[in-house]
Amino acid sequence: MKTPQEIVSHMLNQDAYSNWLGIEILEIRIGYCKGQLTIRNEMLNGFQIAHGGIAYSFADSILAFASNTYGVHCVSIETSISHVLKVNVDDTLTAECKEEYRGSKTAIYEVRIVNQIKDLVGLFKGTVFITQKEWEF
Repeated sequence: MKTPQEIVSHMLNQDAYSNWLGIEILEIRIGYCKGQLTIRNEMLNGFQIAHGGIAYSFADSILAFASNTYGVHCVSIETSISHVLKVNVDDTLTAECKEEYRGSKTAIYEVRIVNQIKDLVGLFKGTVFITQKEWEF
């Protein structure tokens, strides 16, 4: 069976969008992932703040990494986000995903996104479907 680090490394190597976002993995273990990214000009919307899809996508990727650490493929089936504070260019965001529940077919995770001064900027909830397909590469 692959380790959580091997799985996430493989996933990230295959994930063009997460790489475009500039996600850096800070910590990974079973059912948990912590990552970071910095907001760039091309991530801004017409209000000159980060597009809400950036925080959403960041959290969605961190969810994917955390949920797949058990060695079987997991895919999201329901997700939502609350945007708490605006995010500006050059802000550094940290997302921390923690498993809240894991059953035989589904699991629920919470992702907290904070900025460089530790202010909460987003709160994301995700439910994943747990397949029986093991990670092989």
